[in-house]
Amino acid sequence: MNMNSCIEELKWRGLLQDASDLEGIAKLSGCSAYAGFDPTATSLHVGNFIPIALLRQVSRAGLSPIIL
Repeated sequence: MNMNSCIEELKWRGLLQDASDLEGIAKLSGCSAYAGFDPTATSLHVGNFIPIALLRQVSRAGLSPIIL
């Protein structure tokens, strides 16, 4: 999967609505994407699934996911 198809997939899933420079984002390669979660929480909840799903999609597009 390349970044163009990743962007289209995120739009189709309703996870990407507005962006200032989609052409610039589509040119990214070798970059990282990250998401952070509350380390004091007793567990993750269903709301944490959205950033995890986004990281999975950008991972398939070649970016390196980082979970904090």
